[in-house]
Amino acid sequence: MALKALTFFYKVMGYERIRRNIMAFKVTLNGKQTQFEKKVSLLSLLPPWPHDYIAVRVNNRVRELNYEVYYDCDIEFLTLKDHDANKIYEATLRFIVAMAFHNIYPDLKIRFSYDVSRCIKINLLDPKYKADVAMLLRINHEVERIIEEDYPLKRFVVSNEEAAAVYEKLGYKDKLEILPYRPEKTVHLYDCNGYVDYVYSHMLPSTKYLREYKIRLYSPGFLIQYPRPDNDGKIPEFEDAPTFNRVLKESHDWAKIVGSSTVAGINHMIETAGPIEFINLCEARHNRMLCELGQLIEDDREDIRLICVAGPSSSGKTTFANRLRIELLSRGIRPIRISLDDYYKNKGEAPLDEDGKPDLESIEALDIDLFNQHMVALINGEDVQLPRFDFHLGKRVPGRLLKVGPTEPIIIEGIHALNDRMTSSIPKSNKFKIFISPQAQINLDDHTPMSITNLRLIRRIVRDKKFRNASAEETLSMWPSVRRGEFKWIYSTQEGSDYVYNSMLSYELPVMKKYAMPLLEAIDKESPYFPAAERLLRMLKFFIDMDDEWIPSNSLMREFIGGSCYADV
Repeated sequence: MALKALTFFYKVMGYERIRRNIMAFKVTLNGKQTQFEKKVSLLSLLPPWPHDYIAVRVNNRVRELNYEVYYDCDIEFLTLKDHDANKIYEATLRFIVAMAFHNIYPDLKIRFSYDVSRCIKINLLDPKYKADVAMLLRINHEVERIIEEDYPLKRFVVSNEEAAAVYEKLGYKDKLEILPYRPEKTVHLYDCNGYVDYVYSHMLPSTKYLREYKIRLYSPGFLIQYPRPDNDGKIPEFEDAPTFNRVLKESHDWAKIVGSSTVAGINHMIETAGPIEFINLCEARHNRMLCELGQLIEDDREDIRLICVAGPSSSGKTTFANRLRIELLSRGIRPIRISLDDYYKNKGEAPLDEDGKPDLESIEALDIDLFNQHMVALINGEDVQLPRFDFHLGKRVPGRLLKVGPTEPIIIEGIHALNDRMTSSIPKSNKFKIFISPQAQINLDDHTPMSITNLRLIRRIVRDKKFRNASAEETLSMWPSVRRGEFKWIYSTQEGSDYVYNSMLSYELPVMKKYAMPLLEAIDKESPYFPAAERLLRMLKFFIDMDDEWIPSNSLMREFIGGSCYADV
């Protein structure tokens, strides 16, 4: 009997040692390895109140600070300078502001959107309420109180059916509408001192992490300023942009008219009206804007010599310039097209960026003096031998010989076309400036707006693969440099433009989905670009698929997915 008991004891101890060996794991932080034998919250590895840290990257996946690990992993704590951590901060801030409105004005529905000066706009959805100083003070005070109380944000997982019951009880009609399109079977809700919400993001551990923000009155709503990764993790100086604000309002108004202001609305449009009607509806809006532009230019045709077209990456500048040319031809105006890309300096002469690589986003990468010289000569009726930049050789070579008549305007297209330095020798009265960019106003629900920048990034990923055979990783690797160039050189020119062309097509993300998702899913989990791919996949997964066979060959969308009638123009 004693022998049996002893044998049993050794068996138990052996199993326990095996179990403990399985449970043992190593966590590597800053090159230092630590062994643990039970689950550990990564938050516990930080000193008390680690204010600088917002999230953590675990084996290249972004996790919340209080995420628990039980396996071998490399971890990196992230600050507001990191894009993925910054998105968690911004989402938590929206959650808390929505909570403050719920506490003070329980029957008032609000809607967030992205707006001027890299801010979040708070839109009041009930006309009985007016945004004023008194409301601002009350909301500010409540947000400050919530932060000071340091309430934890607790995540709990429910089935989609249970989530629907919660949404029904709380009056979240907007969340109920998108729920049927959610591919997962569960929802991660968050509770903060009794307030329950879900903003499609990881959250900070508690409210006290929200140290930096500003809420300001911006009639008819409010703006939330928050730290930005592109501003070294600090809140940017506020810069009003009335032109940009007007275009966003027009985009939102149009989206409401056609029911495409939400992902659920876009899906419903495809399911009910059908893809042909939806495509034609969106394309008709582009046609109308081209008609407006054509009339403006025709009305001033005696003075306009340069038509300058610029915008950020993947705005559709090339297709737009071709379509504008056709619009003007239909009015008896015969424009000539010139690309600024042909005025790049030869390889080796371009300025270098902060990483020591050629900075092709900089205006200094272009031969400004030569371009001005050629524009003046053309306007004076002289023959000009234009350059053509050979990207294989990395230098300019002779291009076409050109002469323009006195009533033939020149369309110049490029990211710096609206910068007055490029055309400093031409009087302003002889220039018509057009800024082009997709200005989307689409929400997953009232508390979760979709990023305009992500829309352009998806366009570029699809186009780069289609026409340059570049992987999604290659495009993602270049994107930070592209964005730095946009903030430095492009966005400021929008406010001086004569017309802003909104190149957004509400049907495009359902079309892009089938092109973009396989490219993003091909990115390895070990890749440094995997978190960005995950972010874009989370955005695309809610859209239903839409076939592209009915998209016209002259559509701006063809510039990205192929089949454009302008491919050889």
